[in-house]
Amino acid sequence: MGNTLGKLFTITCFGESHGDCMAVVVDGCPAGLPLDEADIQQEADKRRPGTAGTTERREPDKVEIISGVHDGHTTGAPICMLCWNKDVDSGAYEKNRFALRPGHADYTAFTKYGGFNDFRGGGRFSGRITLAYVMAGAIARKLIGRLGIDVFAHTVEIGGIKARPQALADIKEKASQNPLWCADPEDAAKMARLIEQTKAAKDSLGGIIEGVALGVPAGLGEPVFGNFDGELAKALFAIPAVKGVAFGAGFAVANMKGSENNDLYDMQDGKIITRTNHAGGVLGGISTGMPVIVRVAVKPTASIARGQETVDIQKMARTSLSVTGRHDTCIVPRAVPVVVAMMAVTICDFALQAGLIPRVLT
Repeated sequence: MGNTLGKLFTITCFGESHGDCMAVVVDGCPAGLPLDEADIQQEADKRRPGTAGTTERREPDKVEIISGVHDGHTTGAPICMLCWNKDVDSGAYEKNRFALRPGHADYTAFTKYGGFNDFRGGGRFSGRITLAYVMAGAIARKLIGRLGIDVFAHTVEIGGIKARPQALADIKEKASQNPLWCADPEDAAKMARLIEQTKAAKDSLGGIIEGVALGVPAGLGEPVFGNFDGELAKALFAIPAVKGVAFGAGFAVANMKGSENNDLYDMQDGKIITRTNHAGGVLGGISTGMPVIVRVAVKPTASIARGQETVDIQKMARTSLSVTGRHDTCIVPRAVPVVVAMMAVTICDFALQAGLIPRVLT
């Protein structure tokens, strides 16, 4: 019931971490969009491991388009895409099946589904499900790109190390130059060293990702319950490790005066703008035309090799657990393209609702 997102541009995801595949069905994509597997693959590759402290699991994540594309263009039919799981090792999960892993959804999933849930690698609650989000986001990015909308994201903090602020015009290019997606190379190097130190200590780290959308027109959003920031937050909270979402100045507004927080209106090249952007590009649940700025708090990876106390849910007795297997010390860098994808999917859906994207592209 909860595996579909969107109203006109909808994505329905399926697959488990150690199941046969990760897949998504995208419905509502207009006919006539030039699309092939390479378009999707370049986005999926950004999510693959390879940075400091990432998992030893090496999935090829080779994208296959099963339906909805013919002769290099979308047909208007549902687009089904998948990646087969090729590097699965469930041994560590079979061994500790009933020991609840602290920080994971083991207990909640067991309770909701009566123990029938796929527990291997976290099953449906694994970060691996975000591969489906990225595949869908690749299509959404192509669609909104036709409107001049550009979406990107970067790492602004890992383990308390904060990247120095950068101009929006420079962030996209600079962030793509290092595997942590941090726009400041010196701070990226500090983050990488901390990740390695934390891995050696059998622990994990969290951080903050900033998502940016440029060129979003004013007027997107459907108040009051289909508001722009609410729907985007919903999409971002569907990323398993996300525990906080804030727009613009975020929680800092609580310590501002109105004279400090209000974004003053002005004119630039005949267009209404605001001199500052504390609102993060959204007011009253509607896009303002200014850059959409959202920050996402990502929790430390729950799976750590350090011993922890827990409960055996089968025996209903206390026990201890050291989580073995293949896990990321810090999931933040691999979540950056996922944030981009979910922003693109949400903006694309709103653009279709506003009639900005025709049903047949020419």
